Amino acid sequence: MTTFTTWKFETVDGADRAADTLKQVRSDGLIKVEDYAVLTWPADADRPEVKYENRDNWRAAGWGAFWGVLFGALFFLPLIGAAAGAAISLLNKHMQDVGITREQLDAIGKQVGPGSSALFVVTSERDLDLVAERFRGHEGTLIATNLVAGEADEVRQAFEG
Repeated sequence: MTTFTTWKFETVDGADRAADTLKQVRSDGLIKVEDYAVLTWPADADRPEVKYENRDNWRAAGWGAFWGVLFGALFFLPLIGAAAGAAISLLNKHMQDVGITREQLDAIGKQVGPGSSALFVVTSERDLDLVAERFRGHEGTLIATNLVAGEADEVRQAFEG
């Protein structure tokens, strides 16, 4: 099962530090990371900065489009008003394919703002217990996931603990 998760951090560098842990977990073979993106939003900036993980050109094109639609609709297009409607419809289609609801998208848009950061991850084939253990102490908040309730609670506790 493909899993989408979004973590919010109360610091601008929190998501970068969690991404470093994610890379280590991936290299240790505990999780298959399809792709991820790190969003940082300095307190004095008008909009966030986004860094993508691109491993090869074929995947980069597909995931680049996905991330572009996601971040564009959530953080950039609302600034231009009605023209955002078509992009939001396209985003809803992509998000349904990944298993993310409109409510989760709304939560992301409302909770991630200046002075914070977020890690967006698409994974599959994971050892949830070991992965959660590696992320203990990162102090992020899980704001969107398509994990089932028990799995989401387990991952949430790892970040809180």
